[in-house]
Amino acid sequence: MHIITHSRITAAQVEHPDSATALDYWYRLAKRETYRNFAGLKAVFGSVDKVGPLFVFDVGGNKLRIIAAVHFNTDKDFILYVLTHRDYERGAWKRSEGI
Repeated sequence: MHIITHSRITAAQVEHPDSATALDYWYRLAKRETYRNFAGLKAVFGSVDKVGPLFVFDVGGNKLRIIAAVHFNTDKDFILYVLTHRDYERGAWKRSEGI
């Protein structure tokens, strides 16, 4: 997958140094793999969920959430948000995305 907006991962690594290794692992794995559909994505990332048109990945022992738009047909993964569990639960991201 081609990961778009890698800067959101690096910014989250600075903001959440305790999860920096987990974020790096997620990025490297996501970049290396190719997914044709949600089932393929779920086979690699067992904790991924689909919320509306977006995909939510649990990272760092459930400390962070990566919210992304995955385009299987173009092999691109657009990282929209990297949120703490608490910020994710507040749901402001859903309203801004129209979910």
